[in-house]
Amino acid sequence: MAENFSPTKLEYYENMWKLQSTSILLSSFQGEDGRQVLILDSTIFHPQGGGQPADTGVITSAGFKFVVQEVRSKDKIVYHYGFFDNSENEALKKNLEKGAEVLLQVDAERRKLNSRLHSAGHLLDVCMTNVGLGHLEPAKGYHFPDGPFVEYKGTAPQNELQNKQQHLELEANNLIAKGGKVFVATLPYNEAAELCGGCLPDYIPKESSPRIVRLGENPGCPCGGTHVSDLSEILGIKVSQIRTKKRMTKVFYNVES
Repeated sequence: MAENFSPTKLEYYENMWKLQSTSILLSSFQGEDGRQVLILDSTIFHPQGGGQPADTGVITSAGFKFVVQEVRSKDKIVYHYGFFDNSENEALKKNLEKGAEVLLQVDAERRKLNSRLHSAGHLLDVCMTNVGLGHLEPAKGYHFPDGPFVEYKGTAPQNELQNKQQHLELEANNLIAKGGKVFVATLPYNEAAELCGGCLPDYIPKESSPRIVRLGENPGCPCGGTHVSDLSEILGIKVSQIRTKKRMTKVFYNVES
């Protein structure tokens, strides 16, 4: 369906805190699950991925209101899944024509929570090094409200991890209390590597220009998600458990409400 479309412009890449914008409708159709799908030339909606849940919100025009329930990305095209709410049939038909301008509005509270959880996960990566667990290599993160965690390649004795748990939480909350602006930019490979402590993960091609997020004065990391504008906005982190299994270590956490 989207093979003839140019890649969707990701506005949140440039401005993670933008919650409203306009875009151009490229296509509207019914998905396999029965929901309606909109494809736009640009979007501020973050699709599910990278351990972060999708944004929700609404897309409106003069003749319709489209409730965005889910956002997915495939082959650089972003798909907005949802339903039309209280739209007049004739106006809907007219305004769903290709080229129509639409207004996008992201659910601010959901975006804020997702950004806080995602930022907290990256901050824990920094703190793992600060408390003497830097030999554990970051593998992935799950930054959903139902049970966020960060996972690392490698293990340590369980009693050592338990002893480090309180120190890890204290270190993270000290950095939050101190605060620090969040920097985000798409950079040439060498500049990105320098900002990330001298190297980048092997999966990032050396001819690429990765997007780097840096929390305060801490080393940056490649990331395509959304984050807070200042570390203080995380408010606080509670590390509930650290456990190791099958050569992997998981740190479970949550953020203060």
